Amino acid sequence: MTTPTIMLIHGAFADSASFAPVTRLLLDRGFTVVVPAVPNRSLVGDAAYVRSIIERIDGPVLLVGHSYGGAVVTVAGAADNVVGLVYLAGYALEEGESLGELQGRFADSDLAAALVYTPFPQGDGEPGTDVSVEITAFPDVFAAGVDPQVTQVLAVSQRPLAAAAFGEAASVAAWRTKPGWGIVSAADHTINPDVERFGYKRAGLRRVIELDSPHLVMRSHPDDVADFIAAAAAEVS
Repeated sequence: MTTPTIMLIHGAFADSASFAPVTRLLLDRGFTVVVPAVPNRSLVGDAAYVRSIIERIDGPVLLVGHSYGGAVVTVAGAADNVVGLVYLAGYALEEGESLGELQGRFADSDLAAALVYTPFPQGDGEPGTDVSVEITAFPDVFAAGVDPQVTQVLAVSQRPLAAAAFGEAASVAAWRTKPGWGIVSAADHTINPDVERFGYKRAGLRRVIELDSPHLVMRSHPDDVADFIAAAAAEVS
């Protein structure tokens, strides 16, 4: 029996450092942890990039996806050496479904009114659009309950998500063949918590818990999140 490498996949408006407290806790428990920087350019491209990292790992991998990272692990998790998926306030998409389609079935969260759209140049010469959270709205919408000094840093160091990613369909739903676990952020103002509940139920996740947490659950409840991930790792070890 082999303990899996734990790969932590951040979402939109965040980067690998959003997992820093949980990364520290998992390393202290002796886990091998990988926390790649996700490009946040397209669901198809991001999933392919993450899968390329997964497939370079010798041995089983437990994938953990936060927010948009949940959509990424849903697709990248089809890699043969992935043994499980953990969703943190994340999107558990169905095959052929996009973020926009899933969200569109539920009432908007506070995020919709706090988004900023910024053009950026793409390599093919066509203009792209970056989506980020308005800096003054970031603490309440994304990270309420997190240390305000930390939140200020996170707000000005966001990793935007290209708008095109919202409309791209998942090419596969790895939860159909891999076991999964999920945490609902019950006080989420970025994703309607009902989106998380619906996706987890549809995916038939083995275990789902709810935390009275904002969207950035791994910052507000790092001990709970680390315990949850460790328990999932134990089940697949």
